[in-house]
Amino acid sequence: MSTVLIAGVGMTPFGRFPGRGIRSLAVAAIDEALADAGIPAEHVGKVFFGNAVAGIVTHQEMIRGQVALRYHPLGRSSLINVENACASGGSALNLGFEMIAGGRAEVVLVVGAEQLNHADRSRPFEALRGSTDIDDIGESVPGQVAANSILMDFYAGVARNYLETHRATAQDFALVAVKNRRHAGMNALAHYRAPQTVEEVMSSRMIVDPLRLAMCAPTTDGAAALVLCSADYGRRLTRKVVQMVTSHVAASPGDGLSPVTPAANAAYEASGIGPHGFDLIELHDAAAPAELLQYAEIGLCEEGQGHHLIRAGKTSLGGEIPVNTSGGLLSRGHPLGATGCAQVVELCHQMRGEAGARQVEDARVGLAINGGGWMDGTYAVAVSTIVKRLD
Repeated sequence: MSTVLIAGVGMTPFGRFPGRGIRSLAVAAIDEALADAGIPAEHVGKVFFGNAVAGIVTHQEMIRGQVALRYHPLGRSSLINVENACASGGSALNLGFEMIAGGRAEVVLVVGAEQLNHADRSRPFEALRGSTDIDDIGESVPGQVAANSILMDFYAGVARNYLETHRATAQDFALVAVKNRRHAGMNALAHYRAPQTVEEVMSSRMIVDPLRLAMCAPTTDGAAALVLCSADYGRRLTRKVVQMVTSHVAASPGDGLSPVTPAANAAYEASGIGPHGFDLIELHDAAAPAELLQYAEIGLCEEGQGHHLIRAGKTSLGGEIPVNTSGGLLSRGHPLGATGCAQVVELCHQMRGEAGARQVEDARVGLAINGGGWMDGTYAVAVSTIVKRLD
């Protein structure tokens, strides 16, 4: 397999931008990534466009990427649309990695973009019903208006089980939200940046017991893009590049077991790097308890011990293994199709020493985990990505 490099990255601010549209968001991230790499659009051999819910939120189906890039220099490029729930961005990145690693292209552009906010506030929540098996939950009833993400019902069930089984408390979930907000306060592109306390998290509105509003990822608009290239092509660049070491997509092995574990294990085997060999990690904290569970699922601790890591501050900036230095989904935001790309953009900034106040000292290698969908008590898919600094 050929070495895969990340030559450039771009990302819009994340937030609520109703009416802006996927085209504007995607083009902004793409143009920034191409400029960052110093690579002209005509050198791009393939585009992978990640998006999860435009078909329902804006009714743009089937050719989402082609429409978004219609008036862009990449508009006539070979483009493949990638929809894989909240893991759409990570899955698009996986395909880009495989394209370069397999010698099928010299330069690939990967972009994830999502416009979740809409004048009809029920649309994103209706779209999220499709992240699980409709046969299990039933089709929407005409006239019924969705007010919350059904995924929060699933996360709440996981959270209750965690509390009952492992002697944790809801305040442990609040600690995750506080930590990630503190990190986001140092990220100019994050959706939420204002600091919050455990008391404020615990007094926010109850969504589904025990999850409160501040423990749930917001409805976010945004886009993130990465330019991948081969090592041969990378030799002509003057920009400092980062190596994309490996990328893996996994399904649940069954019996309600998370696909995060096989995705992480495949990455460890391919890279020769174990769970404690990373300088920072980006996890899929769509709800605060998910981060605690994923500590164990990727091997940072034993099952049910994640709350001890957050209590001890081991996953905060300055701790043993900083997690979600970007602010995570909880505070950087969660524009579904863009999230997996945004996670790796953060790792690249860290590897290049460009993360400002949230910079992890001497960051050399990082891991991202992007989850998506929900079936049988866990994610339907998970994507792992490892990047490392090239000295």
